[in-house]
Amino acid sequence: MSAIQLAALARTVQPQRMLRRFLALDAVVTGANALAYLALSGPLGRFLGTGSGLLLGVGAFLAVYAAGVGLLAARPHPPATGVRIVVEANLAWTTVSLAALALWLTPTTAGAVWTVLQALSVAGFALLQHLALRQRQLNQD
Repeated sequence: MSAIQLAALARTVQPQRMLRRFLALDAVVTGANALAYLALSGPLGRFLGTGSGLLLGVGAFLAVYAAGVGLLAARPHPPATGVRIVVEANLAWTTVSLAALALWLTPTTAGAVWTVLQALSVAGFALLQHLALRQRQLNQD
């Protein structure tokens, strides 16, 4: 992805703003999922074919994670180490989600589709955050 495409997605050419926007979007989407899993674990569990206990646990984890990513996004200059941790955590989440689907989850069709879509979305966040961090570092040199 070129710097121009990245800037178009972020709606800014400033790498610092780009990075903060991609982190903030990750925090918002993750937080929304967390709230849905926490508030609607029963109905969502039935729809997705997972236990409500699993969704409650995942929702609690995601709420904490979203808060951490949100705090990182709120910093005027998010530290590179923190951003790298978020990128690696997102890649780990993607891997674990797909492995869980293949190895031990037995979701409904909607649950299988949801698992793949959310894994791809999280991988997309990791890519955008990585590219924005790299662009910021290139501009500092």
